[in-house]
Amino acid sequence: MRLPLFLVVTLALAAHAESPAVTKVLNLFNSLNQAQAAKAAGQPAQKVNFALTDAEVNEYLRHARTVNPRPGLDNMRVQFYPSNYVATLVTIDFDAVEKFRPGTVPTLLRPILNGKRAVQVDVRLQPANGATTFSVEKASFESIRIPAFVVEQMIAAVASRQKEKYDTTKPVPLPFGLRTISTDQGKVTGAN
Repeated sequence: MRLPLFLVVTLALAAHAESPAVTKVLNLFNSLNQAQAAKAAGQPAQKVNFALTDAEVNEYLRHARTVNPRPGLDNMRVQFYPSNYVATLVTIDFDAVEKFRPGTVPTLLRPILNGKRAVQVDVRLQPANGATTFSVEKASFESIRIPAFVVEQMIAAVASRQKEKYDTTKPVPLPFGLRTISTDQGKVTGAN
């Protein structure tokens, strides 16, 4: 049985349709890019403010992973809390991390931190002047605590392998000309 052409086209478009959350984030990025371009052209600054929920960010992260895979990362979920506290559940490819930077995973932890594993990592952001630093508040795999300095080394190894070549020993510039970000219960806000 052959499907009518309009149904085939409708199904194809639906398969590639973006969710409202993904569309919201992509529109935000577009607005921020336009503001940066206007500023670079000497035009009056266009102020862009935003607020995104945990659910919106997580939906965008799922989408972004499919269109732009990240070396060493397989999945990521976030939860925002007051005072720039962010709880994450990150699936890390520990074998890839060890390949990127041998010795990052301590010998004592290698029997459990190998392959792709989901790790809970909670960080506190310290945004200032269009950049941010972070501190690892706590990290664990299942019920096993992972020392903060080990997690910071893993983050540095993965960050250095991204196309942006992040150096987490220095303040990381906020993307798209953002000057401020902050978190509260269930949301992140910011402005350029």
